[in-house]
Parts: sequence; C-alpha cells; structure tokens
Amino acid sequence: MAMQQFIVPFLLTLAAGLATGVGSVIAFIAKRTNRRLLSFSLGLSGGVMVYVSFVELMPQGAELLADHFAGKVSEWINLLAFFGGMAFIGLIDHLVPTVENPHEAHRVEELQHKPRQSKLMRVGLMSALAIAIHNFPEGIATFTAGMNDPTLGLAIAVAVAIHNIPEGIAVSIPIFYATESRAKAFRWSLLSGLAEPLGALAAWLILAPILTPVLLGCILTAVAGIMVYISLDELLPAAREYGEAHTAIAGVVVGMVIMAVSLLVL
Repeated sequence: MAMQQFIVPFLLTLAAGLATGVGSVIAFIAKRTNRRLLSFSLGLSGGVMVYVSFVELMPQGAELLADHFAGKVSEWINLLAFFGGMAFIGLIDHLVPTVENPHEAHRVEELQHKPRQSKLMRVGLMSALAIAIHNFPEGIATFTAGMNDPTLGLAIAVAVAIHNIPEGIAVSIPIFYATESRAKAFRWSLLSGLAEPLGALAAWLILAPILTPVLLGCILTAVAGIMVYISLDELLPAAREYGEAHTAIAGVVVGMVIMAVSLLVL
C-alpha cells in the first residue's frame, strides 16, 4: 500500500480514537450532563453505522465477492463474513473484564456526588482496558473502510468518535475519584482511545500486504457485522439509558438521513 493510501485513513482512525479524551474534558468542565444531546448523538452514531453497514459496506463486499465466485457461493461467503464479524466482536465482549460496564450511562454530576473509594482506580482501569479492547477492531474497521473509500471512512470515523466521547467519561470519572488527579484521569481516558490507531496499524502491517479483492470483500462485510453489533449492543442501549428514548430514535433517523444524502451527493 502506498503511503498516501495509509495517511488519510490512519488520521481518521486516530481522530476517532482521541475522542475519548474529549469525553474526559467534558466531564471536567461541564456542570451538568446534557442527557438529550448525548442520547441524540449516540442514536445518530448508531444510525450512521447501521445505514452504512447495510447500504454501502455489505453491498460492496458482495460485489467484490461476486466477481470471483459464481451464484450462491458468493452470497454464502458474504453472509458468513457478516455474521463472522458479529461473532468476532461478540467474543471480544465476552472476554473483556466486567468489573463495570463502560458502556453504561455516566453523568458528569457523578464528579460532585460519587464518594471516593480505593477500588474506583481498579474500576477505571478495567473500564479503560475494556474500551481499548473494543476500540482495536473499531480501528481496523475505520481504517479498512477509509482505505477503500475515504468518504465512507470519514462517516464511520465521525460515528465512532461520537460514541467514544461517553466512553471517555466512563474512564475518567472513577480514576479522578481514586487519584484526585484530573491529569491522570485524562491520560488514561486518552490512552484507551489509542487502541483505535493501533488497530489501523495492525490492518496496514498485516492485512494490506495480502489484500486481494476477495479478502477486501470479506473484510468490508465483516466490518458491517461489527458495526451493526456495536450499534445494537452498545450505542442504542446507552442512548436509552440517558432517559431520552424518543430522542435516541430521532438521532438514529437523522443519522440515517444524513448518511443517505451524503452518499448521494458525494
């Protein structure tokens, strides 16, 4: 892969990962959680991911596979790749530490009301580890999509960045209470997001040298499976946890509309 093909998707993936630091900053400067905005944003992120998965990624994968396999064979491979992506991210979900679910709704008001406890440092670090493990395949997904189509990569990077913001809050709050250090809380929050560009590097170093049209087709469809799983398992439940169910659904619809229009125009 030429360096020019690497730089843009890598920068998109890096920016998406660094959004965890944005969540940490919000936790320290906001007085109250804007639950409606968070709920809408998470819904929007999920809407973008689901729409892109079924309208762009999966059809692109199917088209690449159809060029090399006849009839139902390509369709079966495409189907297996989609559910294989779901199984992959589901396995990661099963293996990560479960001390505290980092995708539960966290509010900045916790900084004023949650008592300090020594075990909170472990909770924060486990949350950071869980988020980092989740972010690694997201980095592969964002990078691969951006490598194949920079416009599509940008849309996915924005969606991933939006849902990384509350994850940054989830890491920073318990670590701040354990250490009373905003700098340490911010640092760990930021580090958890750096798994995204590490995933991009892994995709570049391992996948790019052996990337054939068939492999690319399977990867794009598997990425669709990963993003649909993330949307259904993490984004939409988290959006509803902020207590704005209708706002979350409105975000999903708006995300789909934005994605549909952008794909037609760009």
